[in-house]
Amino acid sequence: MASLQQKMAEIIPAMKDEIKSLVKEHGDKQVDTVTLGQVYGGMRGNKVMVCDTSEVPPDKGLIIRTIPIADLANRLPEEIFYLLCVGKLPDKQDLADLQAEYRKRANVPDYVWKVLEAMPKDSHPMAMLDTAVLVLERESLFRKRYTEGMKKDEYWMPMLEDSLNLLAQLPVIAAGIYRMRFNKGPRIAADANLDWGGNYAHMLGLPDPTGNFKNLMRLYMTLHCDHEGGNVSAHTCHCVASALSDIYYAVSAGLNGLAGPLHGLANQECLDWIIKTIKKFNGAPTEEQLSKFAQETLDSGKVVPGYGHAVLRITDPRFDAFLAFGAKVCPNDPVYQTVARVFKVVPEVLKQVQKIKDPWPNVDAASGCLLYHFGMTEFDYYTVLFSVSRTMGMASQAIISRAWGEPIERPKSLTTAKFKAMVTK
Repeated sequence: MASLQQKMAEIIPAMKDEIKSLVKEHGDKQVDTVTLGQVYGGMRGNKVMVCDTSEVPPDKGLIIRTIPIADLANRLPEEIFYLLCVGKLPDKQDLADLQAEYRKRANVPDYVWKVLEAMPKDSHPMAMLDTAVLVLERESLFRKRYTEGMKKDEYWMPMLEDSLNLLAQLPVIAAGIYRMRFNKGPRIAADANLDWGGNYAHMLGLPDPTGNFKNLMRLYMTLHCDHEGGNVSAHTCHCVASALSDIYYAVSAGLNGLAGPLHGLANQECLDWIIKTIKKFNGAPTEEQLSKFAQETLDSGKVVPGYGHAVLRITDPRFDAFLAFGAKVCPNDPVYQTVARVFKVVPEVLKQVQKIKDPWPNVDAASGCLLYHFGMTEFDYYTVLFSVSRTMGMASQAIISRAWGEPIERPKSLTTAKFKAMVTK
């Protein structure tokens, strides 16, 4: 991949020098403290990782390489991956080169399909995707080059090559899994005239006379691309890659984390609550009905899915982007109308609960209703869509970490007895 590789080769030396100098001059400076509550609370908020591809300020939301995600909503996913890797958006030629590389690399080996076809017919789509990625490890250029022997300064190069191959093949695999798992008929061949996100929509095979489903896939892939380094999938991928595992091992591990109900299943849980709400009221409920129902949900000890976030303290800008898209393409859809009304009502209800720090919606509160509108009613597949997009973030983080020579991750663990002794002295 001449263009993207050349761009990265230009910026990596200065990046390495900057990091080396920073650590040399300030390596003994304290940047955070750790409380016992954080140790036992999932390390929430501890500043212990480096992620240069994105950040999530609580009062701003996702920022990709200094650019707010709201300003990138109309960009193609290919542009986003380039931005994640290089730190700036591609020009027209750079974009064309990357798209050409994706098309060239998109052929999925036949043995991958045979493995997927041999799996039980009721396998979860995420298990199928994770398996396919792991089976593809056979193709790893990094593992081949490492076995042959290469300089440490070159590690990032085959990591980039593997990542480009994987990203090119993922939509093909994911679309094939959708059609296979949900009996949609034979796989649909790629359209060489389409971009990465549009082609994914095309291969899924859902009716799309207006082209808006393709636009939704482009938007979906862009909005879910990355989210700092500390979320479960990104952190898991980083940890595995830090052992010099190739991108297939690392991404497969990250996707296994993404499959967890507390991480990647949120959008289907949000949509499920919306649909149950519509059934309860025999259509899109009024704001007054929603307010009472939300309060009943809280009083029963349950939560309103899609509201609140571990980091954000504002409405997720990605939610705003999905809501705006829905207002253009399906304003009269009762599912969309309910999502929009929930946004008006639920934050006011949640504000009355003192322990809730963030009553605002996150991205999962809106994405599912749009998929549902276009006919993707198979909830179990939604996390696969998330996975295809988030691989851009995981891969770019892994490439950059390997470029500056980040060491293996190895935090120190202590027993409860040791911690108890430390805090009760």
